[in-house]
Amino acid sequence: MLFLGSRTEGRMDFHALEKELQEAVAADEKYQRENEAKFRAVRQKVASYEEFRDIVLASHLKPLEKRDKTGNKTKVSWNSCARKASHTQESKVELPQELQQLPETSSEFYRDWRRCLKSSQEQYRFLLQLGPQNLGQIFQADVAFGLLGEFLTVLSENVSVKDRDSVLEILERLSSTKRFGLNVELLSRQEKDSCRHLFEKLQRMETGLTCPPKFVHEESTTVAQTSCQSEGSAERKLLELMQLYQVP
Repeated sequence: MLFLGSRTEGRMDFHALEKELQEAVAADEKYQRENEAKFRAVRQKVASYEEFRDIVLASHLKPLEKRDKTGNKTKVSWNSCARKASHTQESKVELPQELQQLPETSSEFYRDWRRCLKSSQEQYRFLLQLGPQNLGQIFQADVAFGLLGEFLTVLSENVSVKDRDSVLEILERLSSTKRFGLNVELLSRQEKDSCRHLFEKLQRMETGLTCPPKFVHEESTTVAQTSCQSEGSAERKLLELMQLYQVP
């Protein structure tokens, strides 16, 4: 694998090169780890897809050693994100302070998604705050196994009319990631149901944007036609996404 890094005033940017190398090594380790977990699950002859999926998702976990279980009696909160968030509960969902700096890589995203976001509402705000462009950059290689189903569930539970366009753009960007079709095929039954409910909600939101058949003034007619064309484009995008996400 060739790493080009970046140059600053004719010199190699070694910091950028080191970061690029670390990301490539982490991605390779993740691929090898999940691949071994898949073969291990097959050898164990798991009874269901859910068991197979759980084994793969837990492939990064390591068993506790003896010193982890005994010897240290100090009480330390392992979940600092949830602890800090609990002191600043508000009616409006706020992201933990640790997430003021948004992730730039898939490994950073996975870390924050697992450690700091403890509710569906927080996860939804996090996805919207990142936006489709950043998500596409983070998952330019592919979406980690199991994450697509979690995204669909979170979006289905929290989507609102004011966020409709943003959610459509996120779905569109995710559909362009590598191995997207395989990720859709591997969705669990519950995740597929969430996906279907999400698109049903988006369709119901679309019905409120119908065009009146007649207008008195020519100027109003021109504006209405432009509006209808925009809505028709959004509807076509929605139908295309439903096909990509295999929603019947």
